[in-house]
Amino acid sequence: MTAARSTRDSQDGQDTDDFDVEEALALVKGVGSRPSGEPGRAERAVPGPQGTDPAAVPSPGAQNSGEGKHARHRSTPWPEARAVAERAARSLSRRTPVPVPLDASLGLVLAAPLTALTDLPSFDTSAMDGWAVAGPGPWEVREDGVLAGHAEPERLSDGEAVRIATGARVPRDATAVLRSEHGRLDDKGRLHAGVGQEPGSARSRGILALAHGQDIRPRGQECRSGDQLLPLGALVTPAVLGLAAAAGYDTLAVVPRPRVEVFILGDELLTEGLPREGLIRDALGPMLPPWLRALGAEVVAVRRLGDDAKALHKAITGSRADLIVTTGGTAAGPVDHVHPTLRRIGAELLVDGVKVRPGHPMLLARIQENQHLVGLPGNPLAAVSGLLTLAEPMLRTLAGRMTPESYTLPLGEAVQGHPYDTRLIPVSLRGERAAPLHYNGPAMLRGIAAADALAVVPPGGARAGQELELIDLPWAVTGIDACFA
Repeated sequence: MTAARSTRDSQDGQDTDDFDVEEALALVKGVGSRPSGEPGRAERAVPGPQGTDPAAVPSPGAQNSGEGKHARHRSTPWPEARAVAERAARSLSRRTPVPVPLDASLGLVLAAPLTALTDLPSFDTSAMDGWAVAGPGPWEVREDGVLAGHAEPERLSDGEAVRIATGARVPRDATAVLRSEHGRLDDKGRLHAGVGQEPGSARSRGILALAHGQDIRPRGQECRSGDQLLPLGALVTPAVLGLAAAAGYDTLAVVPRPRVEVFILGDELLTEGLPREGLIRDALGPMLPPWLRALGAEVVAVRRLGDDAKALHKAITGSRADLIVTTGGTAAGPVDHVHPTLRRIGAELLVDGVKVRPGHPMLLARIQENQHLVGLPGNPLAAVSGLLTLAEPMLRTLAGRMTPESYTLPLGEAVQGHPYDTRLIPVSLRGERAAPLHYNGPAMLRGIAAADALAVVPPGGARAGQELELIDLPWAVTGIDACFA
């Protein structure tokens, strides 16, 4: 369901899309108050069909069991919905690790501990440009020098020195490396160690005492062959790639990315040009694939199906992806085909509606033992809400990524909330506060485009200075390049 579809989807009187806070508050006033302790009958903040409980929306399971179209179905609280998605992913068979070349493993997760295949460094190495020296000075300097990448140099005898470059192999029996700025040659070509003269000082150079092993990186200083460098489950970052290469790896055993197919629904969507004649530009087609990749997925296909029930059925039943993501069609309008299609194929609904604004009519279904479907609302910000509520926990778990630690920041100003549902709003992080952004309606992307995170607003709203949980946007933490590699 897209922004343009909210009107037609509401023809049956159900709450098929999200309302702005002001609309929700006005609608709730019409529902009336409830006695203390009585279960809430305004879960959706609007009256249901024929005056029934707005939370009593028929689930596919209820219809299949003959309980009738008004059988009770309660939306899932937002924290519970996220937990359900994570548990669904954890219940699947363990994903078989795959070997991946270093240059293709950025952003993946190690499926085995990273163990050093060699000592680091693998030989005694000069830490500075200068001279390798043996014994006390002054030293006779050899004519040749030692460069990085060359074979093992000739050993030194006491009283000898040789020019050496940073990273070069230190000759056997060398006792230290004398830095270039600390050495001087006398008129007979002998090398002396001295400290530099201070600017503006009349003090002459002094004798520098060299400690044994000074400016030499000894073999195995960082690790020994067989040492564990990183544990299973570590995220492969650019630094991890460098460490793995230094430790002797050409490939890494990693958890494969979960495969995702995206089905864009809606006849009213344009792929180019300006909106016209009741048609609107598709915002989700360009936005979802890179966002899914940022969450650890491999997007294998993006298909535009329109409002075609047969095409949707064929696409779902023919998919071999681990996760199918649909956009729109999750409500109960005349062209909302997601629920009927799921009933037709016998899918198990794990989440059917979430108590969150925007994004309330999202869903999670198990299609097969190792295949799930996340149905996102069609409104752009509502789809983002569904993505981070249901798709993110699933993809993170399937990709083997660690659960990020939650954190809070105080709000820069008060925020209105929904009477009974959690609300997710875009915020920018300014110092030690989260500043709410405007243009945060369900069909708007202007706020999220400028955001660093989403703030989790509890039912009833939050006051200025109140600490709220934040959900980081992937690129706000890792940067664009690392995020989408």
